[in-house]
Amino acid sequence: MISKKRKIGIIAAASALAVCAVLFAFRSQFLRNVADKKIAGLEERMRIDIGYGKLQFDGLDEVSLEGLYVLPRQRDTLLALRSLKLELSAWKLLAGRVDVERVSMDGLRVNFLKEKEAANYDFLFVNQSGTAGSHAETDYARKTELLLDALFDLLPADARLTDIDIAERKDSNSVRLSIPEFVIRNHRFESKVAFEEDGHTQLWQTKGEVNSAERRLALSVSAPDLTVPYLKRRLGAEIKFDSLYCRFVQERKGESVRLSGQAQVAGLEVCHWRLSPSAVNLNDGAIDFRISVEKDAVELDSASTVRFNKLAFHPFLRAEKNGQPAEGIFGWHFTASVNKPWFPADELFSSLPEGLFEHLDGMRVSGELAYRGFVDVDFSLLDSLKFDSRLESKDFRILQFGRSDLRKMSGEFEYTAYEGGSPVRTFAVGPSWNHFVPLDSIPLTMQTAVLQSEDGAFFYHQGFLTDALREAMIYDLKKRKFARGGSTISMQLVKNVFLNRNKNLARKLEEALIVWVIETGRLTSKERMYEVYLNIAEWGPMVYGICEAADYYFAKRPSALTLEESIFLASIIPRPKHFMWSFTEDGRLKDTQEGYFRLIGRRLVAKGVISEAEAAGIDISKVILRGEAKRYFAGKPSAGNPDPVRE
Repeated sequence: MISKKRKIGIIAAASALAVCAVLFAFRSQFLRNVADKKIAGLEERMRIDIGYGKLQFDGLDEVSLEGLYVLPRQRDTLLALRSLKLELSAWKLLAGRVDVERVSMDGLRVNFLKEKEAANYDFLFVNQSGTAGSHAETDYARKTELLLDALFDLLPADARLTDIDIAERKDSNSVRLSIPEFVIRNHRFESKVAFEEDGHTQLWQTKGEVNSAERRLALSVSAPDLTVPYLKRRLGAEIKFDSLYCRFVQERKGESVRLSGQAQVAGLEVCHWRLSPSAVNLNDGAIDFRISVEKDAVELDSASTVRFNKLAFHPFLRAEKNGQPAEGIFGWHFTASVNKPWFPADELFSSLPEGLFEHLDGMRVSGELAYRGFVDVDFSLLDSLKFDSRLESKDFRILQFGRSDLRKMSGEFEYTAYEGGSPVRTFAVGPSWNHFVPLDSIPLTMQTAVLQSEDGAFFYHQGFLTDALREAMIYDLKKRKFARGGSTISMQLVKNVFLNRNKNLARKLEEALIVWVIETGRLTSKERMYEVYLNIAEWGPMVYGICEAADYYFAKRPSALTLEESIFLASIIPRPKHFMWSFTEDGRLKDTQEGYFRLIGRRLVAKGVISEAEAAGIDISKVILRGEAKRYFAGKPSAGNPDPVRE
């Protein structure tokens, strides 16, 4: 006879089996009910229509979906999917967990369309409450984790995706990605990808590994002359490379997401007018990185290593939201540093990118270098910006010059002046030019006035003034453009004698390195550099050098210049073509110039060039135009007096 307990057990087991049988029998209906409820909520909140032709369980652990579409209301279809099959882990499904073991997908079509301001994907930027989410609180760690979760969940250990087409069109521009077949077997994949942008098609060969259990992803991409899509249209830039490899492992540390791995690129070429007027060939580069993504910050750890040709260094970079409502980078606080102890100097000069340092191309050097750089800028508090950059040398020697002989300023050479990028005058800087004036023939008051106006520490620094560069960076960031460069006389000379006038990053970097080489190698004496500067400086429309300047304004030789005339000539160097703005309609210096003349006078006293009595007697009314410049004041009105801007 069956005991009472056994009867209860049998009844419970039978009931459980009955429930399981019912659930199994109606599992597809239950799945559709859940899906329809979720879809209804999305449709109402995001004003879209979502539909499908079939959704059901096939067997115990396989879900199939056919005919899925996503249609934004009053917009073109965003997504269409012919079929999708997901093979789930049955045991984990019984435990209430969804674990995809195998995926088969066919006929995916995604079309991002935008005409003027209307797009068929606007609803993606709607948050849970149904309002625009662009100002919602940002949690970068959470977003990164969700993105990686979606990636690893979408691509399980085994998958076969066929006939994938993803397109984006904005007005007349378009990009299309086509994948005939994407197969993953035991975590590894290999596929061909066709990219078409505005009629130009590229075929990429990709392969790699996706391991969701170990949170590891590896990807390599190769193609002849591969061009990165979107950049030219969006940023005016073009990036090409022959091959790219990237591998990383994800780990969670407290509230942050850590990514550690490697990336390597071969045949990298970058084109952008702000970088350089010609293509920059960066050859081979690699990085072993450790990146931490936090709630409101991203950080590249200094344990990371960047390798570029022969050069390797350990950068630190942190970008953090400063909590201020601002658009673009002006809502961020950036900190970056590089500290590279002594290393062979040739590692730097033989690694310089082709096309970025034209005049140094082919230079061979010996000795050792050490570099320390640091910048800290909070865009909500620009005046607090911190900056330091120092390249030190030990036993540094130049064994062979590159394309340009950087010693040329030491002797007579031909100088070409440019206007708007076109050459306007060429003359010799030396005794063969009848307008050349040796330094010892220029009055000390004239020499010192220019120094105190342009670069008072010229004879003492090594080509750079860190504080001046810092102030220039603050000014440029406030103006949101290259308006001031913090240039020393050394930097102005190199810019005018060796380089073009293009305001881009390449020119500034090459300018800085040439200045460092000339100053560190003592290729030209300070006295000769200053002599060249005073003989090529622009002092007015087609007026070059102190000889022409003295004649143009005062109809005299430089040796006859008075104290006031010398200070005046020093004052107009930043904006020489607009000297007339310093004068009234009848050709007298404006009273606003008085303060500048007094300032330079005090500095000349401090240098022992003039006496206090002479400084007290400075009179701007003594600046009387007698040369060709006076024709500008034959009844012409003044154009105002804007602040001078020096690059």
